[in-house]
Order: sequence, then C-alpha cells, then structure tokens
Amino acid sequence: MARPEVPEEWVQRCDHVLAALPRCRAEAAWTGVRWRVGNATVAHIFGGEDQRFRIVLRAEPDEVLAFEAMGEPYFRAGWGTDVVGLVIDDTTDWDEVEELLVASYCVQAPRRLAEEVLQSWASGGRA
Repeated sequence: MARPEVPEEWVQRCDHVLAALPRCRAEAAWTGVRWRVGNATVAHIFGGEDQRFRIVLRAEPDEVLAFEAMGEPYFRAGWGTDVVGLVIDDTTDWDEVEELLVASYCVQAPRRLAEEVLQSWASGGRA
C-alpha cells in the first residue's frame, strides 16, 4: 500500500520549530521530510504503509527506554540506541512535539550550537 503524504500543516509545525534553530534545514527524505543539522538527522516525519503518520527523533538512550515503556503513541525505532518515534494524528500534543524536536536537535547538533539553544530555552526563549 502506498504511503500517505504528511499533512502540510504538520510539516509546517515542525519546520516552524526546527528552522529557527541554528543551521537546521529541511529536505526531502526517502519518504516524507527530514530536518538535519550538518549531516545528522534531527527529525523525520512520514506516512507509513499502514496509513499512520510518525515522527522519529533523537533522545538520550535512557529517555528512549522511558518513552518505549510508556507505549503508544511512543515507540522505539528499530535502529540506533537514541531513536524514538511518536505516532502523530489529530490528537497530538504539538507543544510536546516542540519540546521533543528541540531536545532532538540538542542531541544531534554540535555542542556549541546545542548549548546556545539550551541557554535560550533556559532563559525563557523558545524556538
């Protein structure tokens, strides 16, 4: 079965957060859209063959285990120790997704850029 196109509104929500982060850019992926800092993927949003939509992100390995234990809508990706996924739909908490996107950026970005973003968030700034 063909993979569905991700609703443009969802791509724009992610892009609004990630494009505001230093050197983070969107690009077409093998399916869906991904955001990268340098050569490191920060997030990838796509439609699955099961017609459900997902976003995969990076997190610290202990956080991945915690998300996996929480179950749906979270899941552990089948590759890497720092990859967590979230099934997204019309009930998704986009404030939470924003936090996950920024955290994923901080895992993948060079230390200097990650520290810059963390300091901005600590002082009440947001993406």
